[in-house]
Amino acid sequence: MSENDAVRRLRRTAAEQYGWKQLRPEQLKAMTAVVAGQDTLVVMPTGSGKSAIYQVPALLLDGPAVVVSPLISLQHDQVASLLDHGVHARELNSTVTAGDRETIYRELADGRLRFVFLAPEQLARADVRDQLAEAKPSLLVVDEAHCVSSWGHDFRPDYLRLGDVAEQLGRPTVLALTATASQPVRAEIGDRLRLRDPLVVVAGFDRPNLSLEAVGAADAKARLEAVVERAAGIAGTGIVYTTTRRETEEYAAALNGRAASGATETRDRAGASPSGGERLRAAAYHAGLRKAERARVHEDFLAGRLDVVVATTAFGMGIDKPDVRYVLHAGVADSLDSYYQEIGRAGRDGEPAEAVLFHGSADLGLRRFLSAAPPDPEAIAQVLAAVNAADAPPLRRDLAQQTGLSTRLVGRCCSLLEQVGAVHFDRRNRLHPGSSEDDPVGEAVRLAETRRQVERSRLDIMRDYAETTGCRRHFLLSYFGEELPEPCGNCDCCDTGTAQKHARDRGESPYPLDSQVRHAEFGTGQVLQYDGDRIVVRFDEVGYRTLSLAAIEENDLLEQL
Repeated sequence: MSENDAVRRLRRTAAEQYGWKQLRPEQLKAMTAVVAGQDTLVVMPTGSGKSAIYQVPALLLDGPAVVVSPLISLQHDQVASLLDHGVHARELNSTVTAGDRETIYRELADGRLRFVFLAPEQLARADVRDQLAEAKPSLLVVDEAHCVSSWGHDFRPDYLRLGDVAEQLGRPTVLALTATASQPVRAEIGDRLRLRDPLVVVAGFDRPNLSLEAVGAADAKARLEAVVERAAGIAGTGIVYTTTRRETEEYAAALNGRAASGATETRDRAGASPSGGERLRAAAYHAGLRKAERARVHEDFLAGRLDVVVATTAFGMGIDKPDVRYVLHAGVADSLDSYYQEIGRAGRDGEPAEAVLFHGSADLGLRRFLSAAPPDPEAIAQVLAAVNAADAPPLRRDLAQQTGLSTRLVGRCCSLLEQVGAVHFDRRNRLHPGSSEDDPVGEAVRLAETRRQVERSRLDIMRDYAETTGCRRHFLLSYFGEELPEPCGNCDCCDTGTAQKHARDRGESPYPLDSQVRHAEFGTGQVLQYDGDRIVVRFDEVGYRTLSLAAIEENDLLEQL
């Protein structure tokens, strides 16, 4: 099929099957590559139509499309959408009964099933992989692909084996999708998934309709009052993100029933409140709630029966509500990547929306406290010894029983040991001894500590965003490798004039963006951002570091490579 023929067929399929009269250039570019059998990595903002990139070309290919998606709610929404358009799709997850699972396997075998959605954990099952392989899938889609990267903000070890899974499925074309991935994350996604000569499509990260703002708060009480006041004053629906589950309940209680000062007419038009509604309807959402309660909050928010959802990061992935008018953060996110993705849930209809970060001096300490400590060397050594001494290859739950460690801790130890080559999983998810360095436990500990350093360095960048006096949009976009030539005019720093002064003082960076440098203490790294008197470098071993240009010059700290 020629490229012109492919484009015509893609456009016709999009219009006839889904009712989409227009495809964005980035979508069409990626779709054309997929139809041609080229591995593709797509980085596009939330709400820009990433799902269409596999939904359209998959209908032109032989064999089903296997879509790896991390959340059951997201799988359910995508399946429902495809069924509404007359496309046969199924989800394969822990909620599926044994009878339904057999039905799905039959539909795969006879070619009726066009899409099957599942989490990476399902692919650990040999029967699932065998059934999928027999169906000869044409396309393997990895949604939320940043989860595969240890540099990403939502690293999930189960994603690490997707490169092997692709081979076990007969090596179909691989399409990786994410809404947020800086250059280091994109590189690791390609390596981990073993993409072959991939086309990389990066759409613009800018969301010009989002107004950006950061507000300092003296203490927890002041922050709560400020967040409630802001939410009550904005017409339309919104999301408030908090750091802990307890805070979701506290903020929801403060918001629920609060008089809304936003114009009733506007609120009615946005679908956020019933006619004449004058008080906010708020609910908490976090992983500690019962599944049915989480589903109810999710559905009520989408249906307009709630004005505000107060949530931890458990809420949001897969939310397809175009008229969210604000996203407020009651505390810093764990990284700028997370923050960008979360604020991207506002204003997806292209209308003005607000993204406000309420921060305090204690935020970084709390985030660091909440970040998981790496497994101690003794636990890693216990797990490795148990694998090496086993008469038969054990499962992770067998190791937990034998060592007395929690299943979760055993899983983390196994993931680290697998990454340093000390163990490997077979196709039935059983563990075998591997071949590794002389000190595999030490290597695993160093890997875990490096990851923790990266996590902490991302927090430091988040703090810099909160405290900058320059254009916030410039700061945010430059982190993702996108330059903004002038201050945006739609952030608080632009409103106060500090961004314009900052831009005049900034001048030209002595270290070009994306250039490679070496630091005497931190090793080699890549220049990611220039902010006037300082630069941000992503170092391979210690993560992100903000360095003063004056200190660099005075002490000769950096060497350009």
